[in-house]
Amino acid sequence: MTRPLRKDPQSLENLKVALIHDWLTGMRGGEKCLEVFCEIFPQADIFTLLHIKGSVSPAIEEHPIRTSWIQQFPQVERRYRQYLPFFPAAIRSFSLKGYDLILSSSHCVAKAVSVPPGILHVAYMHTPMRYVWDMFEVYFGRQSSAGWPVRTLMHLLAPPLRRWDARSNDQVHFFLANSHHVSKRLLSYYGRESEVIPPPVDARLFDVAAEQGDFYLIVTALAPYKRIDLAIRAFNQMGKPLVIVGSGPLREALQKISGKTITWLGWQSTEDLKRLYGACKAFIFPGEEDAGITPLEAQACGRPVVAYGRGGALETVIPLKDFQEGRKDFFSGTFFPEQTESALIRAVEELESQISLLDPVKVRSHALTFDRQVFKERIIRSLLEKLDHHRIL
Repeated sequence: MTRPLRKDPQSLENLKVALIHDWLTGMRGGEKCLEVFCEIFPQADIFTLLHIKGSVSPAIEEHPIRTSWIQQFPQVERRYRQYLPFFPAAIRSFSLKGYDLILSSSHCVAKAVSVPPGILHVAYMHTPMRYVWDMFEVYFGRQSSAGWPVRTLMHLLAPPLRRWDARSNDQVHFFLANSHHVSKRLLSYYGRESEVIPPPVDARLFDVAAEQGDFYLIVTALAPYKRIDLAIRAFNQMGKPLVIVGSGPLREALQKISGKTITWLGWQSTEDLKRLYGACKAFIFPGEEDAGITPLEAQACGRPVVAYGRGGALETVIPLKDFQEGRKDFFSGTFFPEQTESALIRAVEELESQISLLDPVKVRSHALTFDRQVFKERIIRSLLEKLDHHRIL
């Protein structure tokens, strides 16, 4: 016999929880969400396709981490994306019997785990599987870095992978989306509604700096869809200083097209990031992102953002145009409408012409509405409601 769940966060403590994550190979936006899930459920087990030890935070590493047979594949640490065709079978190989709640953190296949009867599965979606849906050409098109054998194979496999991805949604009871942008795509690709809960930003770790420098900043993983090549070409033309913080397989190729005003840094400590965010003139965000945590980190330091005007950035940046037309009493950045060097250059110039009107304190206050604690509270509240609806206790 089931009974209604008490409306009390303490009732979550008695649950046996499985956290599902695609892979653990570095600390990016998805891993920051997982880190909060680990805080909410300190006794939870983590299931993931593969894990590079030491690549994620202690808060994640201290949990029991169970990997799939993908972990044993050759050179998996560097080439795991090339094993994409094996991911569906690998994620469904996990046995999740005996758990009360399955909470998946998914941008690829994590939401497709096999769910035993009677167990609630809530999927927090960073994006539908971008490799076979909207970002397929970026990863496997003619202009991608993938070799022709991989491109040929993926063009054959993409249609059945899309069909499998859509069918696997019957394993999810409730979807959560990290943005309205992603929520619309879940509805389009899967025919499923979702609740929107923006991802966590460690906004309270940052503060407005006393002085700003004259350089622009990018903090990113160097993946194809991030369009760092676009920013480099634009800043080469302008001759303005651009600092790029990040790493990834594209770094060597991107460095080859970088001019003298481009400075490359690897991943930085939180303290160094605070200094860089606070000192930059503005943050550059040239890709179409599902949500985007780094622009909000920059805003938490009172700094404006120049972003491509599509995707999650539209939900986190207050545009200069709204301020100029009186819809907002402050702005936190400006958008460029197309991914071209000329459009990005015009947006930078527009921001520079109005930057004296920027109110860093209001920009920071805006970022605080996305703070980590806000995310945590919203996730707890949502899970309690869904548990009560599902009546598993």
